[in-house]
Amino acid sequence: MVSQAESGGVRIAELVATLSYAADLGLGQPMEHCMRQTVIALRLADLAGIDGPDREATYYLGLLMNAYCHADAAEQATWFGDDISFKGDGYATLDMNTAQTVSFMLRRVASHGSGVARAKRLAAFPIAGQKLVEAFLTTHSTLGAEFAERIGLGTAVSIAISQGYEQWDGKGYPYHLRGPEVCLAARLVQLSGPIEVFSRRRGVEAARRVVRRHRGRQFDPDLTDLFCARASEVLDGLDEASSWDAVLGAAPQLGRRVTGSELDGVLEAMADLVDLKSPFLAGHSRGVANLAAEAARLSGMPAEEVTTVRRAGLIHDLGRLGVSNGIWDKPGPLKDAELERVRLHPYLTDRMLARVPALHRSREIAARHHERLSVRATHTG
Repeated sequence: MVSQAESGGVRIAELVATLSYAADLGLGQPMEHCMRQTVIALRLADLAGIDGPDREATYYLGLLMNAYCHADAAEQATWFGDDISFKGDGYATLDMNTAQTVSFMLRRVASHGSGVARAKRLAAFPIAGQKLVEAFLTTHSTLGAEFAERIGLGTAVSIAISQGYEQWDGKGYPYHLRGPEVCLAARLVQLSGPIEVFSRRRGVEAARRVVRRHRGRQFDPDLTDLFCARASEVLDGLDEASSWDAVLGAAPQLGRRVTGSELDGVLEAMADLVDLKSPFLAGHSRGVANLAAEAARLSGMPAEEVTTVRRAGLIHDLGRLGVSNGIWDKPGPLKDAELERVRLHPYLTDRMLARVPALHRSREIAARHHERLSVRATHTG
């Protein structure tokens, strides 16, 4: 039977926070990176006296800005090898000069494949590189904005996500907005992401140095100055403030929950998001969900259990986002180390959903979807 927690529905903020874990995995960052950047952005918003719809948009953008960073992971892996480590290492380019950045990109382009394949990529990259980056960022922001609308987060949040990769100097994507044309939420979160990464990896002074370096170019100069002047206050107690409970407690629309068909609609949107991880997976999660639900129905299971099984199918592959497409799309046999990474993905699904009590039963099923009845079975696909 469906538990009382399940029947009470799920807060939208819980599902968005779950997706923030997916973004962490896809970005090659530790889980809670997006929560930490959200707290930083909200603290800067408070110091700047920003409230109302702008603060709400800041909250949801902080959690969802990179939710679609895996949408072109197959292309990223083709060009740069391990798509997850490429994005994780990419933050370091903010502290590089132009020559160092070019060297970083070329090393990644030449990091994998046969000699002939590497030579072809290196020859093509100087022409294709800028278009690739533009296409990636446009895809991420466009799909993210559509997702926000689809799950009912509203126009302000959708606009903020669509502008997540714009820059103060007008050189961002996809609209090349300049200065205050970029909404406040986007300016806050753009600044907060690098602050989170550099303060965690190298300390507060490194974060100050990096954001000053891009002041008036990538970042809003006033917000940059605000952070640099009050960095200790912004970052104080960040570990506690970015815990699941604390971030959920800061959510706008605290009472908004989805249940029944509305919950199913959000989970379907999440399933579609996950299936963009690989071109071979289009419609996979929905297909699994529908087949499993029909099998449960034909087996005589109660309607509530059929719903639980279908929801498990929709969420079962969330952890897939934590494994590189260099592994998922590899044409030949996987090495032992690669197989171990594949075996982790049901565990990652379990951990991502562990704090959502309303999906407890569906999570348990999803986390076991690669278990086998026979202990002698060795298939890991």
